[in-house]
Amino acid sequence: MKKWLIIGAAVIVVALIAVNMLKSSHKALGVEAGKVARKDLVEVVTASGTLTPKRKVDVSASTIGKVTRLAVREGDRVEQGQLLLEIDPTEFRSVVDALQAAVRTSRANLDLARAGRDKAKQDLERASSLFGSGLSSQEQIDAAEASARIEEARTASAEATMRQTEANLAKARYDLDKVTITSPMAGVVTRLNVEEGENAIMGTLNNAGTVLLTVADLATMEAEVDVDETEVVRVKLGQPVKVEVDAFPDTSFAGTVTEIGNSPIYTSTGQSQQAVDFKITVTLDDPIQDVRPGLTAKAEITVADAKQVLSVPIGAVTVREWPPLPKVGKGRRPRPTTAAADTIKREEVEGVFVIEGGKALFKTVEIGVTGEEDFEVLSGLADGQQIVTGPFRILRDLQHEEAVKVDTKKKAAGADKKRD
Repeated sequence: MKKWLIIGAAVIVVALIAVNMLKSSHKALGVEAGKVARKDLVEVVTASGTLTPKRKVDVSASTIGKVTRLAVREGDRVEQGQLLLEIDPTEFRSVVDALQAAVRTSRANLDLARAGRDKAKQDLERASSLFGSGLSSQEQIDAAEASARIEEARTASAEATMRQTEANLAKARYDLDKVTITSPMAGVVTRLNVEEGENAIMGTLNNAGTVLLTVADLATMEAEVDVDETEVVRVKLGQPVKVEVDAFPDTSFAGTVTEIGNSPIYTSTGQSQQAVDFKITVTLDDPIQDVRPGLTAKAEITVADAKQVLSVPIGAVTVREWPPLPKVGKGRRPRPTTAAADTIKREEVEGVFVIEGGKALFKTVEIGVTGEEDFEVLSGLADGQQIVTGPFRILRDLQHEEAVKVDTKKKAAGADKKRD
């Protein structure tokens, strides 16, 4: 009889254990899992903007007049010194002709003045010689000296008039030369703002004048992109950049950060809110065939990279208040709104749930480089540890030391998806 009692008790114990295990398995949360692994990570700052030539010149009018000849069209390749356009030279040529005549007149007047000066000097010398021989009076010498001084002054005035007239002629010829506009550099005419018959306006202090056309060197291009104020502090001169251009969808271009703007760019985002960006200039390493200024570009600036570092999926990192609250009733912890939260100093920390012994243990981590899909882990985890990676609805409310089980079906499905 005693034997049967022992056997019955053993059966009951086994049954209770089985029931508890069954209940425990039902309580365990199904999660997706991964492992801490070593990877190469690259952190980038992404920004968009447009392509622009590194070197370009806006050609403006240096005089006022009507465009009478247009020697190039937009898209033409030009050499330095090549004729671009001409402005009506009629008025300027008339001024040159008039001043040339004035120069001839001034030169003739100067010749007459010099001749008079020379004669006055000779008369003074003769009078002085005769005075020594007693054949000339003091009054005659005084008159000869006065005449010599007058002729000397007249000659100086004629010389000054001659110099002024020649200067005016040089200025008129310079103005005449300005009606012929040539290319300041070799390149491509990327913009043409004038047609034959239109008036060109010279720039002044209060007026920028007419930009007739733009010549640019398309061999070296830059991408000017706007980077958000929260990310610009990580951008440094010399950092490598991958540039993608919408017009060339299957190609990327290498470049380097060559300029970081210091002046903020304010853009309205609606409801009186403003976004603050900073202009970053990226110089492309190689020429782009068939490129055009103004093409839309996206830049991925490499601000950090790390080789073979411990990493976890971005989705595995979550935020919890730490340390956890003490357990109350049935092993569950109270919500942070309970009175227990007032007695423990807690703070929000980043961490990962490590799976050990069927439980999810929250481990605080220090994050380093942020890759496209993974975070670098600087501390808190070891290579090969199994961690909870999802799903988000479970990970969002998962608690420290909560029972979990790895959902192998989801894991297998995910693996198959990656293989596909």
